[in-house]
Amino acid sequence: MINGILWILRTGAPWRDLPERYGEWETVAGRFYRWRRSGSWQKILQSLQQQADASGQLNWELHYVDGSVIRAHQHTAGALMGS
Repeated sequence: MINGILWILRTGAPWRDLPERYGEWETVAGRFYRWRRSGSWQKILQSLQQQADASGQLNWELHYVDGSVIRAHQHTAGALMGS
């Protein structure tokens, strides 16, 4: 299940293109959205950060999430229509 979710997030592919080896795409997508609504992903991230920080594996000067790495759809470029 998690590998299927990670595959979608890594490739940016639509849910319907999820390879069969990860299970039915509807099931994987449903679980992802349910976990997102419940805050599970945030809890997982916080737990992993706390563990890494406590063991000295996290350097806050180097490790952070930067929103600029997220791809935007081509239509969000801001160009005026017909220009």
